[in-house]
Amino acid sequence: METLHIAANSLVSGLLLGGVLALAALGLSIVLGVMGLVNLAHGEFVVAGGYLMLFVLQPFDIDPMLAFPLIAAIMAAIALALQRTLLRPLAGGPPESSMMTMFALSIVLQNLYLTLFQADTRSIQLPSSAQSVEVGPVSFGMIYLVGFLISVLVIFAAHCLITSTQFGRDLRASAADPEAAEIVGVDVERVRGWTLALGAACAALGGVLAGAIFGFTPISGPAYLLNAFAIVVLGGLGNVFGTLVGGVVLGVLQSVGGVAFGDGYRDLVGLLVLLIILGLCPQGLMGRKHA
Repeated sequence: METLHIAANSLVSGLLLGGVLALAALGLSIVLGVMGLVNLAHGEFVVAGGYLMLFVLQPFDIDPMLAFPLIAAIMAAIALALQRTLLRPLAGGPPESSMMTMFALSIVLQNLYLTLFQADTRSIQLPSSAQSVEVGPVSFGMIYLVGFLISVLVIFAAHCLITSTQFGRDLRASAADPEAAEIVGVDVERVRGWTLALGAACAALGGVLAGAIFGFTPISGPAYLLNAFAIVVLGGLGNVFGTLVGGVVLGVLQSVGGVAFGDGYRDLVGLLVLLIILGLCPQGLMGRKHA
């Protein structure tokens, strides 16, 4: 009976955690699907969201519901500036140049975080962080449920933005055929800038929620990046709802693996199953879909 209780808690916690992981990975999926950019600084964007909440907004007692859109706006502005100064000059060059630029940026950001915030593990305290929920024999932290609901809401909003607005139509056209999109009047470079901004905003929001659940350090970025790659592969490149499915799958695998083999094997179990799924379904569980 105790084993069943632990298993149920693990499954529910993993499912809810998967929504947060999906939100953190959504930006990578969109940027890779539209820009063809392997954003190796994505994990540092996730970490940036945690530090923005911890050191910029919380000291001023800003309501969390107001803090989330502020953090998204700040990260979007930073990403726009990065795209115009670092990536736009490389347009038309080999894709490796942009990828290595983002790799260099990730190293710079990691060292900047270490210099500014030291190597301590930080944790974000939200109003729901200390609360718990009990549903029959299943119990889990309220922050898991809040994080899942916020993540699903943001992912749904991103889906509506991509499918129901002029920006979304330009984004999909740029992803499908950038040269043809330019011919019909789409400013592809502008679309790419706002795509990176959207991706960075989603990453930062995911970083706030992940930081409230797990805590984070200046070098947590590579782990976030690895999870994001796994989710993108599981859910399908550029597939918004596929990203949510991939996140839930990975969250459940990690949670069950952590219970079965110890928390230190959480990531290993998820990635081993990822390799198996890749061997069986190279296009991911949901298949590739242009954003």
